[in-house]
Amino acid sequence: MAEKKKRPYLYEVDILRLIFITGVLLNHTTSMMGGHMGVGSWENHFLDATHLSLHFTRMGFMFITGLVLFLQHYHKELHVWSFWKKRYLGVGIPFVSWTAILLAGDLIGTGNFSWAAFWPKFGYLVTHGTDYYMYYIIVTMQLYLIFPALVWLFKHFKHSHGQILLVSFLFQIIMLVFIKYGLPHLDTSGLPFLFKNYGFSLLVYQFYFVLGAFASIHYDAFKQFITTHHRFIGWSTVVLAVGTIGEYYYNLNVLGLSLKKTLEIHQPYIFIYDLFIIGFIIWIGLQYAKYRDNGLPQWFVSFVSTGAKVGFGMYLGQTVALEIVDLGVTALSLPTVWNFVTLPLVFIIVVAVDYGMSLCFFKIPPFGFLVGRPQWHVSRLWSAK
Repeated sequence: MAEKKKRPYLYEVDILRLIFITGVLLNHTTSMMGGHMGVGSWENHFLDATHLSLHFTRMGFMFITGLVLFLQHYHKELHVWSFWKKRYLGVGIPFVSWTAILLAGDLIGTGNFSWAAFWPKFGYLVTHGTDYYMYYIIVTMQLYLIFPALVWLFKHFKHSHGQILLVSFLFQIIMLVFIKYGLPHLDTSGLPFLFKNYGFSLLVYQFYFVLGAFASIHYDAFKQFITTHHRFIGWSTVVLAVGTIGEYYYNLNVLGLSLKKTLEIHQPYIFIYDLFIIGFIIWIGLQYAKYRDNGLPQWFVSFVSTGAKVGFGMYLGQTVALEIVDLGVTALSLPTVWNFVTLPLVFIIVVAVDYGMSLCFFKIPPFGFLVGRPQWHVSRLWSAK
């Protein structure tokens, strides 16, 4: 029998995972620190004006999810039921566990814990994911549901992948224009949850998943495109990042949007910005893979490799890390200017706490299930003699 060709490991994906999870932590750290700065202060205003530039991380996660899923499943037979079982258990167990832990902690912290209060709220959270930054899990579960159909689409129209990507792109643009300029003028109170809370819907992220699928199938050509045009992509990223400040003032002063709507990520301009910055970060990942064994310090390689393994756990446990650091910031009670100056240090501490906590869960049985890497598998226990 011919030896089965082993799929090469993409080391660039490791650092992409780490960049995107630390970017999420930076986004949420700035929001947390903004609460410790005086309302109307220039420091607080600066954080608001630059906040849109940090929101690419969510879309980066969606792209990586599509890329990795297609790398793992596109070039082999997909057994739908086995896929659903593995994937839903893989995200469902840590999702349900963290939701229960965080909700119980909140109720105990406020002195209002009771099972009568816990169960209704718990049931709502595990079906809607509205708290503790769990929207990503809800969206991912929707992707798992339609993933077999997405694989069929790319296989059935194997000579039309560019057209699929183009249709997805146009649909994304049209949808975002409607969300920004049309939806605010409509009464959405009677619509289903995923329509009026579109940030939890797979539809608003569909292009990033399709782009991930396209990049996976045509990975060599995709890498070549990024490498060839990385200077243009990089400088465009810088210009577009600065332009998010203009978008902020346009939304606030010209359109008269609320601050919440002003800072929303589902906007046509932010979509274009996201594509460029994700592209540039992919180039950084390719450089990491290139120099991983030829020039980069071993401690950094180990940090990235381990971070990729516990990145999902860092995402799930970020609420705990942020609350721990927030307690310290509150206790120090520094003036606004010092909270602003020390923000980079606070961010590093948040990353260290989250990374360290997730690493402990990863290393110490049986807590691996909290980071999506269980040390003990129920199926193995059943079959044990």
